[in-house]
Amino acid sequence: MHWQTQPYQEVKIVRCVRGAILDVIVDLRPQSRTYKEWLAVELTEDNRKALYVPKDFAHGYLTLRDESEAIYFVSEFYQPGSERGLRWNDETIGIEWPRDVLIRHMTDKDRSWPDFAG
Repeated sequence: MHWQTQPYQEVKIVRCVRGAILDVIVDLRPQSRTYKEWLAVELTEDNRKALYVPKDFAHGYLTLRDESEAIYFVSEFYQPGSERGLRWNDETIGIEWPRDVLIRHMTDKDRSWPDFAG
C-alpha cells in the first residue's frame, strides 16, 4: 500500500483492461471521518469499472487472474523521496484480502513497508 506526500500527492484513476484485480484504497486523512478505513473494489475487463483514488489515500492491488493488466492515470510524476507505504497486512488497518489467493509475486520494497504509524 503506497502513496506520495506533499507536495506530490497523487490522484489516480485505475482500470483493469485484462483479467481481474482487487483494488484497495485506505483513507489516510487524519481529519476525515473515514480515517484509516479501507475500500476494496474488484475491477475486471468484463465489468469495466474504474476506481478513483483521491489524494492522501494509500493504494494497492492484487491480481486475481494470471496475466491481468491495469492502466493508471495519475496527476503527478513519481517522486521517490516523497513515496511512503504501509504493510499490506497491517493489523491496524485490517484489510480483508481474499484467503484463496496466493501472493506469489511481491517486490521486496512492498514486503518491507512498516505498519502504519499515523
